[in-house]
Amino acid sequence: MSTIDEIRKVRLEKLRKIEGAGLNPYPAVSKRTQVIAQALADFAKLKKSKKEIVLAGRIMAQRGHGALLFLNIQDGTANIQVILREDKIGENDFKFFTETMDIGDFVEIKGALIESKTGEKTLEATDYKILAKALLPLPEKWHGLQDAEEKLRKRYLDILFNPEVKEMVRKRAIFWNAMREFLMAKNFLEVETPVLEITTGGADARPFITHHNALDIDVYLRISMGELWQKKLMVAGLEKTFEIGRQFRNEGMSPEHLQDYTQMEFYWAYADYNQGMKLVEEMYKFVAKKTFGTLKFKIGEHKIDFAKKWEKYDYKSIVQKYTGVDIAQASLPDIEKALQKLGVVYDKNGFNKTRAIDNLWKYCRKKISGPGFLINQPVELSPLAKRSEKDQSTTQKFQVLLAGSEMGTGYSELNDPIDQTQRFQEQQKLREAGDEEAQMNDQDFVEALEYGMPPTCGFGASERLFSFLMNKPLRECQIFPLMKLKI
Repeated sequence: MSTIDEIRKVRLEKLRKIEGAGLNPYPAVSKRTQVIAQALADFAKLKKSKKEIVLAGRIMAQRGHGALLFLNIQDGTANIQVILREDKIGENDFKFFTETMDIGDFVEIKGALIESKTGEKTLEATDYKILAKALLPLPEKWHGLQDAEEKLRKRYLDILFNPEVKEMVRKRAIFWNAMREFLMAKNFLEVETPVLEITTGGADARPFITHHNALDIDVYLRISMGELWQKKLMVAGLEKTFEIGRQFRNEGMSPEHLQDYTQMEFYWAYADYNQGMKLVEEMYKFVAKKTFGTLKFKIGEHKIDFAKKWEKYDYKSIVQKYTGVDIAQASLPDIEKALQKLGVVYDKNGFNKTRAIDNLWKYCRKKISGPGFLINQPVELSPLAKRSEKDQSTTQKFQVLLAGSEMGTGYSELNDPIDQTQRFQEQQKLREAGDEEAQMNDQDFVEALEYGMPPTCGFGASERLFSFLMNKPLRECQIFPLMKLKI
């Protein structure tokens, strides 16, 4: 079998032959009259009229029988059989095609629609034009791109040959547009907030740091979808906002975590977390139905039905149920002992009681299928959420629980500038003790709160939700995931 380099050398010779004939192997425009799917949909009418049309696409198969050549060409909508007859297009043009065209090339075919002897819808060519000469061969349909890493590196080929991946790309677009459609129908205003920040905020996460040359300052890539910025818009008098965009967290990779991903966050003035839970449940049902056409999903070992009653899970009770630890009474050594007994592996860098409790919870959540909401989380885990009026040690925070994982977080936003300052100060102490995920002390945000922010519910969900509904690892649900350099 020829090597890739040998095949490329032969194709380069064909390229020079095309150029030698005075033809441009990479023209800027095509005279295509319709896409293949439309031609197939109008087949009966076009066949009857015998009208010539022009289709364009990539050659996916090619076989010859003397003065007859059969092609299969594919565009982004469908594929169709093409017949080239020597007596129809001329001996010289027929010979030139067979000598210069390969599988993978893009061509434009002019002709009329007919039915082949086997009844297949076919375009009978009267003329052709090269649109793009491929210098590398496509992988064989059944034997190419078997390696999982190679599929992600050459995602364009994976999409070309794998209808499931192409469908995933389509559903991904529907998913985010459905969320946008839902929120806009509820009179939320789509906004854009800064990606580069002097102080990160809105989440517990380690940021990416870069340098702004023009201002000669270090800045951070945002770790939330403009949470503190959107809350400043609440101060400004806007009552319903949302943003969908990319955010970045310089943390570990797993089937559920990436460093560069899409997130949606909305903020709703004069609403609390109870109203937020109702809206989120409605939104998730709308998005699931619009994207997948169903409310029932199999995610790993979990069976999920969005139409069922959404349960509410008490944080402290769930942790005690599955670990035996009362987080209100347990000391840090007690929790560490429990984590070790449960076999939980955790990062000891900057480790503290807040991180210890969070690790206990992450152990417990895997046992919950949902759908439902986790509520009554400790204040120390929620530096931006209002305290519960019934229990000042917990917050008005909720997280969507699906298939053993968190699929969105929201809360009644903290709008007390004194309380917010104290919590930022506590977070700063954690950072100074080595906790790189603790939140930064953002005095500009506190100053905005001092001008007054109305009661507000905020909520955010990432593309992890999409990957779970697809029942695939998060990285496989990105179109072009970040990959290590190939050595």
